[in-house]
Amino acid sequence: MLLALASFITSLTIAFFAIPSIIKIAEIKHLFDVPDERKLHNSNVPTLGGLAIFAGMIFSLTFWSSQKEIVELQYIISSIIVLFFIGMKDDLFNLVHYKKLAGQLLAAFILVHWAGIRVTSFFGIFGIYGLDIYSSYAFSVFTMVVITNAMNLVDGIDCLAGSVGIFATAAFGAWFFAAEQMQYVVLSASLMGSLAAFLYYNRTPAKIFMGDTGSLMVGIVLSILAIKFIEMNRIIPLNGPHKIRRIPVVTIAILIIPLFDTLRVFTIRILQGKSPFNPDRNHLHHLLTDIGLGHIKTTVILISFNTLMVGVAFAMQRVRSEIILCVILLNCLAASYFLAYLRNKKKGYGMVKLMPRPAGISKAKSE
Repeated sequence: MLLALASFITSLTIAFFAIPSIIKIAEIKHLFDVPDERKLHNSNVPTLGGLAIFAGMIFSLTFWSSQKEIVELQYIISSIIVLFFIGMKDDLFNLVHYKKLAGQLLAAFILVHWAGIRVTSFFGIFGIYGLDIYSSYAFSVFTMVVITNAMNLVDGIDCLAGSVGIFATAAFGAWFFAAEQMQYVVLSASLMGSLAAFLYYNRTPAKIFMGDTGSLMVGIVLSILAIKFIEMNRIIPLNGPHKIRRIPVVTIAILIIPLFDTLRVFTIRILQGKSPFNPDRNHLHHLLTDIGLGHIKTTVILISFNTLMVGVAFAMQRVRSEIILCVILLNCLAASYFLAYLRNKKKGYGMVKLMPRPAGISKAKSE
């Protein structure tokens, strides 16, 4: 407990005191996210919050852990650094999508090949248990890229990406703590501390955004925690109140907001004949803000729904995984359909534009 607390406080302190300096430098160098017709903020806001998240997390992780505790530590840090620079370049110069994807694939391959962080079993979902080496490599890289992109896409309003990151990290970290896997408790706590500090400055009106620098790093760390959560449950399954039967389904439930949102918008874009990477206003947070909710209320609603889906996954532990997945997916589809109905109804009454915003309220960037 003391090690987890020390990791959390260290990263929180570093990120908290680093952000004001980053904001000042961004203002001097004019490094802003400029509002346009697609984005939800109405003032120039610095986008380099990922710098502080990176500094706090990496310092705390390396200070409170060692390679003896995390044998994959050097590769985890290497993959984070790859995405740090990819995200930084995208925040400053707007990288094309295929270059961002190439960076994500490189980071994922480092983790899968050299660190050995990969999914080796489906736990019987769709009748699949163990995976051969090639399937394991391919599925693990795919999983990491999907989660990384999902976190990048969910970064659309104040506090949402940070809150989703904290929620998922806390869920995984709690199990690692119960399983006495302190090396991953340190990783979880280090990320949580940085995100907690970031949220203080990202609350409406936001003083800074995490940018792609932050969202890509958070995504790759969450993919590491998710895969280790799945694999460690296979190797050291807990008994008693900590025992989890449907491991992959619980993992999906923990990450359901970014995963479902990405699946939803990609499907809509493809059906409309557009590139899946073509930005639009069909994200779940857009549906909520378009019916008049503020960023904090929208974030609370989405995190509450995420919590509900995790509860569903745990409550149905004795049911087949496929059935649980269907129930979760149907709940997500029903909720998103209802929100789309409310937005269309509002537009049908002539209220096409967003609800009026109080003067001076900034909005986070929309992907």
